[in-house]
Amino acid sequence: MERPNRDIYVKSDSFEALAGKMPGGTEALERLAALGARLDGMNLPDERRDVLAKACRALTGGALNGEPEFALKRHIVEEVRRLSDDELPRYLFYRYRYDVYPTTRQLDAFPPCVQIEPTSICNYRCVFCYQTDRSFTQGRQGHMGMMDLEMFKNVVDQIEGEVEAVTLASRGEPLMCRNIKEMLEYLRGKFLGLKMNTNAWFLTEELAHTILQTGLNTLVFSVDAAEPELYARLRVNGKLERVLENIKMFSEVRRKHYPDSRLITRTSGVHFSDEQDFDKMQEFWSEFVDQVAFVDYNPWENAYETAPRGIEAPCSDLWRRMFIWWDGRANPCDVDYKSELAVGNAGELDVSSLWRSDAYEDLRRRHIAGKRGALTPCAGCAVV
Repeated sequence: MERPNRDIYVKSDSFEALAGKMPGGTEALERLAALGARLDGMNLPDERRDVLAKACRALTGGALNGEPEFALKRHIVEEVRRLSDDELPRYLFYRYRYDVYPTTRQLDAFPPCVQIEPTSICNYRCVFCYQTDRSFTQGRQGHMGMMDLEMFKNVVDQIEGEVEAVTLASRGEPLMCRNIKEMLEYLRGKFLGLKMNTNAWFLTEELAHTILQTGLNTLVFSVDAAEPELYARLRVNGKLERVLENIKMFSEVRRKHYPDSRLITRTSGVHFSDEQDFDKMQEFWSEFVDQVAFVDYNPWENAYETAPRGIEAPCSDLWRRMFIWWDGRANPCDVDYKSELAVGNAGELDVSSLWRSDAYEDLRRRHIAGKRGALTPCAGCAVV
């Protein structure tokens, strides 16, 4: 998630509240108001129409008493700006559920977001990452592997038309997966909120073309510094020079061959050390990407041994996203990188059944009841 203090949340009760604060903001709200006005004439299931109506009312100042707040962030406005009017209902249905359902504790048949892990293997050993935990990375522990292409296609086929937000990323580096090119090609045109996170080490010109042809919505380059020495200390085994050249290459391929691409590129770093300078990051990377951001540090490197934090608020991810590992295991989060809380396997149950499974529902009930502290690794996790 983006750092809240690095973004603008808009709880707009008028178009003017957004005007001048972010490029395209007023246009986005005008389009959302127009969508709200034409909902009754659209051929939509009642549930979907109701969700879209609430979203449009919240964003244009017409929310009814008791309806939850719904906010736009700057990068969401940019995503809306790049969508056609025909695509906007699909996108808004996903975005409202992703932002609001963790607060209202609502569920439907599918998660708003599915994160698919092409591989759990990574070439880096970042100081803030669970890849430094040898009980995870040692092959005999059974956590390392790459997703079979048929498993991948099966998951994608199930969620197409039901889920818009799909992220290729989790515990490993996606571009290390031997099937990544075929996976990207299979995703072409299927999802409006398609994202991939990569450290860019294995990015090639061939993969750049594949990514740009897929229709990816967002490509996140995981970097944490603008100085080679600091980058190398944080992202162990990495070299900023190689990553920078690969990102420059990608930018040039996009400029030269795909000038109409809707892809948003972003560098995103973990805010781990006071040595990191966001302003320097912004200045350094903005020439090559569309957005620059930091995410908050959470003790991913070993939440199982982190002292309980005393947080009683339920984790929002339980209503927001589901992770599917390379071997099909379905997990509620990637802080639980050793799958203590796994709810089943996508090779045995369909995605919808996993999302509403007894194991998942029990986990949600325990969080709501304030028993998060009795669960591992939930007790040591900072996500709410």
